Amino acid sequence: MGIARVYSRAILGMDSPRVVIEVHVSSGLPSLAIVGLPEASVKESRERVRSALLNSGFSMPAKRITVNLAPADLPKTGGRYDLAIAMGILLATNQMPCQLQGELEFYGELALTGELRPVAGLLPSLLQLPPGIHAFIPWGNFAEMQLYQQTQSAQPLALAENLRQVCAYLLEQPPQNLPQIPALEVLPPSYSLCLSDIHGQAQAKRVLEICASGGHSLLMVGEPGAGKSMLASRLVTLLPPLSQQQALENASLRSLAGQDLDFSTFYQRPFVNPHHSASAAAVIGGGKIPKPGALSLANHGVLFLDELPEFNRDVLESLREPLESGRVEIARVQQQVSYPAQVQLIAACNPSPSGYFPDDPLGRCKDTPTQISRYLKKLSGPLLDRIDCHLEVPAVEIRALQAAKLDGETSAQVRKRVEQVQQLQLERQGVLNSVLTNRQLASLVSIDAASEQLVNQSLQRFGLSARSYYRILRLALTIADMQQARRVESVHLAEALSYRLSSKLAELF
Repeated sequence: MGIARVYSRAILGMDSPRVVIEVHVSSGLPSLAIVGLPEASVKESRERVRSALLNSGFSMPAKRITVNLAPADLPKTGGRYDLAIAMGILLATNQMPCQLQGELEFYGELALTGELRPVAGLLPSLLQLPPGIHAFIPWGNFAEMQLYQQTQSAQPLALAENLRQVCAYLLEQPPQNLPQIPALEVLPPSYSLCLSDIHGQAQAKRVLEICASGGHSLLMVGEPGAGKSMLASRLVTLLPPLSQQQALENASLRSLAGQDLDFSTFYQRPFVNPHHSASAAAVIGGGKIPKPGALSLANHGVLFLDELPEFNRDVLESLREPLESGRVEIARVQQQVSYPAQVQLIAACNPSPSGYFPDDPLGRCKDTPTQISRYLKKLSGPLLDRIDCHLEVPAVEIRALQAAKLDGETSAQVRKRVEQVQQLQLERQGVLNSVLTNRQLASLVSIDAASEQLVNQSLQRFGLSARSYYRILRLALTIADMQQARRVESVHLAEALSYRLSSKLAELF
């Protein structure tokens, strides 16, 4: 009887700090106490561990057992510590002779029978494993293990179905007849949607390519059926595949959210479309145990907010800071977590509550100017200020749809141009144009007197802010890059201004 130390890892946003599980066995009244700021799910592990040990052929000594989860000021949640606690008890009570205590990490929730159940958020823990550490993980987490081994070229990890198999590994007696691990095949992105599916909307397609080339955000306003949702869903098909680092970051976020990993879409940009009734915690992230929301799950991809004014005001206002910084900061009393949120925001709305313009020739559900103004006032100026492009999407005539043929540019054709423009920006400044700092922008964009006068007149006439000014310059720089121009000229600025000063949008907003 004595003290044993094993290790596991906690979840703290994208970080996974190491947790030391210390088990002390001494004389006294039989008890099992867990200390170290455990939440209810961790405290309940006492009963799970007790039953798992007994049903696995081990004994639960009639001793006073104290389990300390260090550091004591770090909140511990979930059942991920069950296996580590059970192994600590076995080592401390000499039921498991093992000399590798300082090099062992255990993950897994125990069933009462001793079976191991998968845990959420395992991939971030594996990515932070130091070299030479032996880690034991549940069989249900084999997808994270495969992904870790393939992308990190790391040493093999031990998969186990139950507590007895973990002990067999430690006694250098690997269990026989384990299930065969399916081969991991990470495929390049493939999309069922294509830009050529959309008939007409030449200007909207042009703006979509501009946004894809520079990583810019977009607000579309138009009648129902104009094609706003179709355009938004095709944006991801224009973006280049994720890099390995970006794909791993997104896979870690899905692991933290408890979602299954799909290797067929590993390098594919995410497209997240939350419903307008979603809460702030669902969109931004949060909860009692802070988890990533839709904003972080769309990291390095597209967040599409359809019917933008229908979202709760607190949800929309919560978007302002993450859109500017590219990160979500969630503060709680005992902890503060941070998730990446580098997204392209694509939003859409109708110009009136009923979905039709007041001058609809069919006379359907006409709205008064007061109703329209009240509806659109849900969108605050600071939020609209953070959206690079404002575009009016007109309805496509039926005759144009009937005469249309599938002869437009495909997503693959446009994606090649987008990749070239993005590569130019990354080689020149290391980031896309949409995230350039004002100082970087000043060194890249110099406009002549005529262009400066055009911009100043537009800003004064429409009362645009300094933030809008810099966003117009970033947009103009992207347009110049698409045309392989050496400098930003007045024609590029004029086009960028047209996407901020649409006559219909200026009237509505």
